[in-house]
Amino acid sequence: MVAIPAGTVTLSDRRTQRSWPVEVTPFELAAVQVTQAEYEQVTGLRPSSQRGDRRPVDSVSWWDALRYCNARSILEELTPAYRIADKNVDWNTEADGYRLPTEAEWEHACRAGSTGPRYGELDEIAWYRGNSAEHMHDVGGKRPNAWGLYDMLGNTWDWCWDIYDAEIYGSYRVLRGGGWFDEHWSCRASVRRRSHPSLRLDDVGFRVARSPRP
Repeated sequence: MVAIPAGTVTLSDRRTQRSWPVEVTPFELAAVQVTQAEYEQVTGLRPSSQRGDRRPVDSVSWWDALRYCNARSILEELTPAYRIADKNVDWNTEADGYRLPTEAEWEHACRAGSTGPRYGELDEIAWYRGNSAEHMHDVGGKRPNAWGLYDMLGNTWDWCWDIYDAEIYGSYRVLRGGGWFDEHWSCRASVRRRSHPSLRLDDVGFRVARSPRP
């Protein structure tokens, strides 16, 4: 886990042409996406389409990611962040357990103080359609950003906590980061994608965050 400092990030919505600043408080974010071996260790499952211990877990839904966060928290004797009942979830923001990053946290961490579309030259920092040979790769194989976070762009998309656009898309949740099959324009710090929280896709994974200890 990497300590991410406080800061301000400007989010934008292409449909409404709005942009707005968000204050981000300090938090922790995993240096790499949850790997297949880590996911199996916690859940006993390995759902991924392209197998490899050090490859990101994929084909996990948003709900799967929340349940992993709670299960790992319990294993490490931390307070679970989520209270899940059927298709309802509450986030206990005071909990010290693992959780998904918010969209603002994700973009703030991805940028790591940079202001351009990416935190480095794309081929040096990301696996995407132009260099991936159309398959996923082990985590941590490209250059990290200034805060020591790997694969924030490319390899697999990351689930975030937030709802994408409730007015148009209902419960669809935010995906960030771009993936191994995406063109270069999708692998930018500001690009947003959406998916239904129950869907499992072969280019979507996640990384875990934690709130500061009280």
